Amino acid sequence: MIRAAIVGLGRWGRTLVGAVHGKSTEFAFTVGHSRTRTTAEPFCAEHGIAYRDDLDDILADPEIDAVVFATPHRQHGGQVEHAAAAGKHVFMEKPFTLDVESAKQALAAVERADVVLGVAYPRRFHPAMIELKTRIADGRLGLPTHAETAQASPAGHFMPEGYYWRADPQEAPAGAMTATGVHNLDALIYLFGHIDEVYCLNLHRSITRLEDTTSVLMRLANGMSASLYCSLVTAPTYRFAAYGTKGRAELLGQDPDFRFFPVPEAMLEGRQRATAPEIIEFKGFNPLKAELEGFAAAINGTRPYPITADEIVHGVAAFEAIVRSAATGQPVKVAKR
Repeated sequence: MIRAAIVGLGRWGRTLVGAVHGKSTEFAFTVGHSRTRTTAEPFCAEHGIAYRDDLDDILADPEIDAVVFATPHRQHGGQVEHAAAAGKHVFMEKPFTLDVESAKQALAAVERADVVLGVAYPRRFHPAMIELKTRIADGRLGLPTHAETAQASPAGHFMPEGYYWRADPQEAPAGAMTATGVHNLDALIYLFGHIDEVYCLNLHRSITRLEDTTSVLMRLANGMSASLYCSLVTAPTYRFAAYGTKGRAELLGQDPDFRFFPVPEAMLEGRQRATAPEIIEFKGFNPLKAELEGFAAAINGTRPYPITADEIVHGVAAFEAIVRSAATGQPVKVAKR
């Protein structure tokens, strides 16, 4: 059993605790820390978690194996370095960092300390995404030509008045990208490799302080194209479609099933005859539990965490390019590592 501290007990930190509390024999939160003790301490007491006022006390505690951070984005790089220097394994919420330089420094600290790093992209653990990865690799999709992605939530409608860090453009550049878009950005890298060039259109539609509707066109290094849409002001949405010369694969919904639509092999009266899709359902899968248990497995040496240092840095580089494109209104090449 990996004993972990949760740092940051806002809505998402509490969601991570709920994903494994009383449900996992491999990973447990035993200690918590947050900026808002008045609300965090009762939550910790309810879940049998010891509350600590000082992060350094947590990092000095030999009973803590790992630290999970669900904190403001600009703090991520320094927190990874600090925890790694204390010899703790580190699990960082997405986005890993907001710039390549801090990402490289954080990864160097992890390498020096010889600790395990996990980054929170739970879609990589979902069996529907793994099925898609398998079919791309074994050729059943054919030659990939395009990917079309969408992820959205209505979170922008419920952001509190006054300062709220998730609505701060310094914490959330390119608007909806940090909240939702980076998930599909990572999925594109996981499935198809490096991204070569991006062109971003970033709009204010409902939120005045933060751009809430973001669209990105991309050219990938393997020659295919991709589109990414993310929003903070519409109904919960998840769709990932991959188009290949042998068919289309699609993941749809918050708990997605896998659908494959093959290219018709026959023509009927001069028109293509649609073929019924192959459908594989994965009901009730808990991707947050899976990613934390995957982190535990990496700590225990059972299997590596499925996001490499190269993919982490490239994801941050692609994110930086999207931010620059949103600001300039021009296509931007993704920096090479």
